Amino acid sequence: MDKEKKKFTAALLRWNRDSNTREMPWKGEKDPYLIWLSEIILQQTRVEQGLPYFLNFKKQYPTVKHLALAPGDDVMRLWQGLGYYSRARNLHETAKNIYHNYKGRFPEKAEELKKLKGIGDYTAAAIASFAFGEKKAVVDGNVIRVLARVFGIETPFDTTAGKKQFAALAQELIDDKEPAAYNQAIMDFGGTVCLPQNPQCSTCPLSLICVAYNNNIINALPVKDKKPTVRQRYFNYLLISNGREVVIRKRDGKDIWGGLYELPLIETEKPVKKDFRKLAGGFITGNNFEIKGYSKEFKQLLTHQKIHFRFIEIELQNLKAVNLPGSIIVKAGKLVQYAFPKTVHLYLSQKFLL
Repeated sequence: MDKEKKKFTAALLRWNRDSNTREMPWKGEKDPYLIWLSEIILQQTRVEQGLPYFLNFKKQYPTVKHLALAPGDDVMRLWQGLGYYSRARNLHETAKNIYHNYKGRFPEKAEELKKLKGIGDYTAAAIASFAFGEKKAVVDGNVIRVLARVFGIETPFDTTAGKKQFAALAQELIDDKEPAAYNQAIMDFGGTVCLPQNPQCSTCPLSLICVAYNNNIINALPVKDKKPTVRQRYFNYLLISNGREVVIRKRDGKDIWGGLYELPLIETEKPVKKDFRKLAGGFITGNNFEIKGYSKEFKQLLTHQKIHFRFIEIELQNLKAVNLPGSIIVKAGKLVQYAFPKTVHLYLSQKFLL
């Protein structure tokens, strides 16, 4: 390791010892289950949002055995509102795998951990280094941002060459004696000092060796090559109710929000602004229903999709006339027992005070 890289590692560890006061319940944790749980929850989620979910899961399922034996619907309901629900499905599936096939013990090496569903390079490195002391560098968005700025890396991080370059550099920089402390330090540093917007350069202990700071190109790094195409989807939800009960169904696991419940859905290629009766008629046997109203359009932006929601309120006394495979009839007061996508949950909350 050359002199600048040694300075980087030493300065980062010194900052971690002397200045890092970012207290979180999983810091210093050695239990691989709780490390894994925190890392899965924090994927694509801010710490402030993920913290209460971590504490709730830790309380409800204190060990991998508790999580493995939990009903799937209970796990999804506890995850409700956190988004990216494939994480919850994979979390539950992997807990069952570890409990039944690994005798409740996590593999100790990153390469073995990566064989488990939902555990990629980053999460495997975090578990292996924090729980078992393996010298395996974590590479996430925070780490990439720090390395790109300090070392002036202009290779797009979302390309094959970029991924290899950042992974190799991160592994070269990790401290031999304190791999866990180093990983924690660089993650926290990216989350508190080397921020995406308005980084704390004036008080940064790495400013003297930071290429981006000394060349005034902070906002230009890191470089991203691809801009994802956002798919537009139009969801028309049917709130079919007799005033006491509601028709709901469970979403297929292959699409977004798989495993969650929803109202009967008709997805269209374009917004539907009228003729709601014809739209709803495909689900309801007979013609004895009434369109009571419809909502304004709601929108939710996902990673590569923008969902446009509209809720159509339908009064139907005989809910058994609904012809929708997999649908169930639920008392309005029992809806709280089911996990729904965020926008559907908010809408039902307004209607039925969940």
